[in-house]
Amino acid sequence: METKNIVENIRKKFPALAQQMNGQPLIYLDNAATSQKPLEVLELLDKMNAKVNANVHRAMYQLSDEATGLYEGARERVRQFINAPDRENIIYTSGTTASINLVAASFCQKYLMKGDVIVITADSHHSNIVPWQLAAERIGAEIRILPIDGRGALRIDMLDKMLDSKVKIVAATHISNVLGIVNPVDKIVQIAHNHNIPVLIDGAQGIVHVHVDVQKMDCDFYAFSAHKIYGATGVGILYGKSRYLNEMPPYMGGGDMVGTVTYQKTSYAPLPLKFEAGTPNFIGASALKPALDFAASVREGEVGEAVKASEQEIIKYMLNALPNEIGEVEVYGLPEGKVSSQASDDTGDKIPLFSFNIKGCNAGDVAQLLDKMGIAVRTGLMCAEPLLNSLGVTSVIRASFAPYNTLDEAKKFIECVKRAKKMLM
Repeated sequence: METKNIVENIRKKFPALAQQMNGQPLIYLDNAATSQKPLEVLELLDKMNAKVNANVHRAMYQLSDEATGLYEGARERVRQFINAPDRENIIYTSGTTASINLVAASFCQKYLMKGDVIVITADSHHSNIVPWQLAAERIGAEIRILPIDGRGALRIDMLDKMLDSKVKIVAATHISNVLGIVNPVDKIVQIAHNHNIPVLIDGAQGIVHVHVDVQKMDCDFYAFSAHKIYGATGVGILYGKSRYLNEMPPYMGGGDMVGTVTYQKTSYAPLPLKFEAGTPNFIGASALKPALDFAASVREGEVGEAVKASEQEIIKYMLNALPNEIGEVEVYGLPEGKVSSQASDDTGDKIPLFSFNIKGCNAGDVAQLLDKMGIAVRTGLMCAEPLLNSLGVTSVIRASFAPYNTLDEAKKFIECVKRAKKMLM
């Protein structure tokens, strides 16, 4: 089957893509913020909200057993998807932000002292900056930043010298939500482990675009959100190695994370429940199974090859069309081997995510005009203000593509940007 037909069949699974915005067919290019949901996910969410709606783990009746089975079945699907060694390594949270906050609070409470150092990467989203700042302020620790180079790649060559005896954890971005560059996280982990330093990987974008094997990567923590990989909002995952999760104190207290409770003292439940206080978002969490089943289906076999070919075609087209067809465009985050947006069309380590500015045009104005043409993009700081400051800008336009987006949509996007620029100049 031709690549175009395979992608069109994928699109049919997403009802949201069939609607119109402002009288125009919707072209949804804000996938880095949140992806649309396929029918399998929507059907399970509807089923559970309508029928299988009972709290998990806490009752002796059939409805609760069914909900618990779906909830824990999704945990096992996550374990398989990232090749975690055991289900106890998979902690449900409310999102990547909550996962990183959990580690920043609990790990730092257990292992850091005044004067210790946390290393984070310069391409980090606020969720991989602020939690570590809060922890550092509480403890009296310092934060060091691993910088990026001119194309947006991390200066891995500088990491080894940064890791002295004061560094207690490295928190690195798998793929920047602004730059779209796939960082060599395996190498980051290896360098850190040579110094006996654990590593957390912010996988909010990474889980969507690359195969993640946490045992092969050997990271100590990996965090991601369900809603970016075709699942429900308000659900996240923290993978952690048992050696750390067992020693770290609970992040929150409440029901379901306890062993026994007295007015004087409480013992805690075994992993993973130790870090899952209160009633979880069991409906959203259960929907991770069909979401990850779909994600796997567009990575494997003939469909996977077609999706990969389509994405590579979009990347090559966009990297050339942005500077050459629109003109006076600055693109942030370029593939390996590129030093400017005028270079060759080798896609290297780039995912189909494009942040850019047009000289003389306000990013927000461009986005509003694109919205009138039925195109949804993100503008602003991208929750990455320090990174944008380092790039010398206060706002960018970001178009981020998913497997259900097509080359035709990319071409329509470029045409609409050209129209917007003409209207604003």
